[in-house]
Amino acid sequence: MKRLPETVSLAQEIHSRLNLLTAPDTAALRAVRREFSHQIAHAAPHSVVQLALHLLDEDSDLLRFIAYEIVSHHRLAFDQLTTDDLLKLGQGLNSWSSVDCFATYLSGPMWVRGRVSDKTIVAWAHSNDRWWRRAALVSTVALSRRGSPDDLRKVARICTLLAADRDDMVVKALSWALREVAKKHPEQASSFLAAHRHTLAARVTREVNNKLTTGLKTPRTGRKAKHDANRPN
Repeated sequence: MKRLPETVSLAQEIHSRLNLLTAPDTAALRAVRREFSHQIAHAAPHSVVQLALHLLDEDSDLLRFIAYEIVSHHRLAFDQLTTDDLLKLGQGLNSWSSVDCFATYLSGPMWVRGRVSDKTIVAWAHSNDRWWRRAALVSTVALSRRGSPDDLRKVARICTLLAADRDDMVVKALSWALREVAKKHPEQASSFLAAHRHTLAARVTREVNNKLTTGLKTPRTGRKAKHDANRPN
């Protein structure tokens, strides 16, 4: 796909702005994203997607965060995003933070709206790439938050496919997925733990049980809790 000159220029401008940030935390990144979202508010959807893809040319989790937020906050661009567009935006996923942004801003919300097929998410769950398997699980979070019976069946299917996975990034994502179920549907979460008690990693069982009994993944206080807040789910 030919890149439009204006999207190349905007991507370069965003990159330059990020380089000026002395503390590129979420609040600072989001402020930059909001500024550029305002600039492109009336841009054509395909131009917004092109801008996001150009931001992904460089391997940077910060640029990936901006790219995914720009698409998710441009209503027309998000509404017209296709599965092919989604897969292009997912190329190069290589960290828990990049996967979690992708799945919470794009693939999960698209799946909830029926614009990504169950077959696609199942294929990710079967992938040899740990990051796509994590993406499948994190995508279930959006379904659990809506929580219809059909949503919960889909969540259980993906969690079952990856119940025996022992890759650390997948195990942590499975715990997150089930803890999200536990928030509003504790019975379903408890039933899943019981049905897969001989298969699940100890971390998953422990953290989901903690969520069910205390409301927290890992009940801790003080400095240890603050340190754990910066770790992936």
